[in-house]
Amino acid sequence: RIHGLVVAVFKPHIETMPDAMIEHSVLFLTLLVYIARGQVSYSIPEEMAKGSIVGNIAQDLGLDLQRLKSGKARIFSRDSTEYIELNRNTGLLLIKEKMDRESLCAKTTPCALHLQMILDNPMELYTITVEITDINDNAPSFQKKDFKFEISESAMVGASFMLGKAFDPDVGTNSLQSYSLKPTDKFRLELHSQADGSKNVEMILQKALDRETQSSFTLLLEAFDGGDPVLSGTVQIHVTVLDINDNAPVFMQKEYKATATEEAPKGSILTVVSATDTDEGSNSEVTYYMSDTMDSNMADLFLVNEQTGELILNGHFDYEKVSHYEFTIHAKDQGGLSNACKVIIDVLDVNDNSPSINILSSSHSVSEGAKSGTVVAMLNVDDLDSGANGHVQCVMSEEIPFVIKSQSSNFFSLQTEQELDRERETEYNINVICSDEGVPALSSSVTLRVQISDVNDNAPVFEKSNYEAFVVENNTPGLSIFTVKASDADWNQNARVSYILEDSTVNGVSVSSYVSVHPDSGLITAVRSFDYETLKDFHFRVKAQDGGSPPLSCNVTVKITVQDQNDNAPQVLYPVQTGASVVAEIVPRAADVGYLVTKVVAVDVDSGQNAWLSYKLQKAPDRALFEVGLQNGEIRTVRQVTDKDAVKQKLTVVVEDNGQPSRSAVVSINVAVADSFPEVLSEFTDSTHEKQYNDSLTFYLVLALAAVSFLFITCVVVIISVKIYRWRQSRFLYQSNLPVIPYYPPHYADTGVTGTLPHGYNYEVCMTTDSRKSDCKFSTLGGQSVLVVDPSFAETMKHTIKKNSSIDDLRSTESVRK
Repeated sequence: RIHGLVVAVFKPHIETMPDAMIEHSVLFLTLLVYIARGQVSYSIPEEMAKGSIVGNIAQDLGLDLQRLKSGKARIFSRDSTEYIELNRNTGLLLIKEKMDRESLCAKTTPCALHLQMILDNPMELYTITVEITDINDNAPSFQKKDFKFEISESAMVGASFMLGKAFDPDVGTNSLQSYSLKPTDKFRLELHSQADGSKNVEMILQKALDRETQSSFTLLLEAFDGGDPVLSGTVQIHVTVLDINDNAPVFMQKEYKATATEEAPKGSILTVVSATDTDEGSNSEVTYYMSDTMDSNMADLFLVNEQTGELILNGHFDYEKVSHYEFTIHAKDQGGLSNACKVIIDVLDVNDNSPSINILSSSHSVSEGAKSGTVVAMLNVDDLDSGANGHVQCVMSEEIPFVIKSQSSNFFSLQTEQELDRERETEYNINVICSDEGVPALSSSVTLRVQISDVNDNAPVFEKSNYEAFVVENNTPGLSIFTVKASDADWNQNARVSYILEDSTVNGVSVSSYVSVHPDSGLITAVRSFDYETLKDFHFRVKAQDGGSPPLSCNVTVKITVQDQNDNAPQVLYPVQTGASVVAEIVPRAADVGYLVTKVVAVDVDSGQNAWLSYKLQKAPDRALFEVGLQNGEIRTVRQVTDKDAVKQKLTVVVEDNGQPSRSAVVSINVAVADSFPEVLSEFTDSTHEKQYNDSLTFYLVLALAAVSFLFITCVVVIISVKIYRWRQSRFLYQSNLPVIPYYPPHYADTGVTGTLPHGYNYEVCMTTDSRKSDCKFSTLGGQSVLVVDPSFAETMKHTIKKNSSIDDLRSTESVRK
């Protein structure tokens, strides 16, 4: 009880706490709270007005008013309605809501309210019991307003008539105590105790009745309670004395006949029976009723008016179940004498039944190759009506390739009227309507679902007449390229398409080594990695074949186009880079601004923007002296050449393509700023020797010296041989005046699109029989002078100069070498 009280008091706080803490919190409060036990009881009558004083709780419990305020004294009740409230200032318990003991406790006694007064700091609990006593505020009452009895004058003395009992919601002495009947000359009262303590009242006849003396009279029954003052309730008892009956009623006809349609509405009057009684008074009043021996269904279908004898339809006729009725109606007077007559009802048929359709047999599917006249379903149609109302005809609701034929009475067959095509209509929902010949006609319908089974009469069809796909070169083997898709108008296995790669060759190799086709999905997959520079596109055919028997197929051409990828770096064609020689372009010191030094020629075997080349000067001793054309690769002077410019100028040019990411190539160009050949030769020879010496500071010095000696002897022999050969060749060319064929690097051609190749290499050669007077001009790209110096040939050049004692011979030798 303490646990429940704590929860009730702190319920608003507990509801905000987590569920897991509620039980622990309540137990904790229960242990810490000090509870002072106290109890006080009050007794008050019911129906006290609001604000009435119940008692002084502070005085009765010996509490200080200040304690009520500081402890926040409050009244707790489990009832939803607060009937008692506490005034903390005065310590009085007051009526908050008017109380009705009968509503609160009914017959329960004693009736009490159980309250608790709670104080905080420290917490104390007091129990308050307020008993609500009954006041006589309810008079006895009867459930009926009056009683009516019809008693024959032949009734025997001592006959009893039940009156029931009165009701008083009060308790104790205020409840029902006694009854009285007035007048008491013919009847008296008798009480019978019940199990619940109440008493039923019976009226007992104590004197014979005489209708001729008094045909009716009224009695007054009164009930009293034990209150002060006494309250009572009354009810009137009306008694009618019945005459003795010595004549039975007589019907006007022994047999009554009537007809009605089966659609006659409920409540229709079918016929009227009539009977008379020669008695007087109540004995001449006749009432009509149906025979007790009638079938229960028939008794529910008809009603007879007790007073007028009208036979009323209480339901609905059904001709198809019962079309003829015979039964008996009785006439009874008030004395209990009766007579009977026969009633015959004939029901007329009405077209109220729709045809009933029964499917005897049906085929859920029909092959599209079925012949005309194939039976799809057999139907039996019945109509419970008679005559024309039961004659039935069946038709279909729409134009479809089926027809309905009648096999015999009430039997119909559904047949195909022509050949079917599953691809045009996969199934038919055939709505069959059967109507009778009634007015108005009634009909019923049934829907037959017939599926058309497939025959393999359609070949697969590709979505496109041909396919083209693009693949970037250097793809990964196994890459999914794209999917060919073919559809077949047939169904199921006949529509299951398989894809086959037809055998063909690409560049002499089977196409199956390039691509494969997934047989189920039509997915085309690359078998190998493609190279655009080797194979730009290829064709093959794919066959789509269905799963029918025999199978049908179709073909489609597929074109695979390989797209270029920037996988090749530019290649420099000119100047040719060799490890054994140094190429030098000669720029005279008198060269003007914009002087064409040379032209870098490069190509890229890729295509499109991957082959668009740009040229940039990456490294130069003096960037203010030279520049390179971004698009054409021409190296020109930016300013006038001065004497302060070094003879040897080494330029580095970067050639980049326009791919993503871009690729590049680097070319180094040696430019000699000089007016005379010896100056150039001296500069590059010294530089070469210095480089050789610097490179030979290790163990390889001895090997290098031996190699130089061997090369020296070999070069002397080669130069002499070449000189004689060139001298003879030049004389032949000079005398024949044959044109010199320009030289192009092998395997490359200038298409005129990219502009990466020069249009020609021009050589002007003037030769005489005397080598001292021979001259040679080298014009590669616009007349630049080109010098090639072989580092290993430097010593040979010196000995040759000494041997011939002429710089002209040296120039001739160089010219021949070129």
